Amino acid sequence: MFSKEESRLLRQEFWTSFGKSFPRKWVLYDTKIKGFSFKFHFDNKSALIALDLEDDLENRINCWEKLVALKGILKNDYLPEVIYNEEYFLENGKEISRIYLPLEQKVSIHNKNTWRVVMEFFNENMSLFEAFFEEYRDMIKT
Repeated sequence: MFSKEESRLLRQEFWTSFGKSFPRKWVLYDTKIKGFSFKFHFDNKSALIALDLEDDLENRINCWEKLVALKGILKNDYLPEVIYNEEYFLENGKEISRIYLPLEQKVSIHNKNTWRVVMEFFNENMSLFEAFFEEYRDMIKT
């Protein structure tokens, strides 16, 4: 079992190591679309990449409809295993819409032996997610 401080230091070490291993500027929150962001998630049980819609309901629905219209392209040309979830609840109970891709193997941020596979998963798949976004940004934004 790790103390809060040990866990914090391991998380910090992972993200620093990821940044050094795959140095590039990720889009993440800089999408220029309100409430529309990409996220990396890695904890002591799982890892995933996500596109989250967290804006007010009207804007969320508008953007979600455009993403649903592009679902075939995203799945066929970029991320075949991606999951669409219009009503996704965060741990804090907040409802968002999420498109995500989980890493389908047991990993833990507390286990350095799983870090490399997570880093490679993040780099490869978030790069594809961002390439999709760059190609269809104008359609999603309008």
